[in-house]
Amino acid sequence: MKKTLMSMVVAGMLVVPLAQAGPGQRQARQGRRIGQGVHSGQLTRHETRGLARGLERNQRALRRDRKDGGVFTPRERAINHERQDRLSRQIYRQKHDNQVRPKAKP
Repeated sequence: MKKTLMSMVVAGMLVVPLAQAGPGQRQARQGRRIGQGVHSGQLTRHETRGLARGLERNQRALRRDRKDGGVFTPRERAINHERQDRLSRQIYRQKHDNQVRPKAKP
């Protein structure tokens, strides 16, 4: 029950409109990776919370960068790419760090 609830909460937080292109698609993939980690038990509750915050932070920064009339400068693009690379590494490390969420008792 808790596993299902947590994955629904994470999935709800990480939904990115499908109409977005480029960085938004990458964020959507990262959100799915986090959701898959929750579902498989590879991510603990604490890890999931931290990764979800990182994804939200990246989404806010992307919206802020695009706010100035829709112009996404090469510098903003490079910074966004670095942020997403960092989050991707964090997701990988957290999913492969041998910490697992305890199984629910039947």
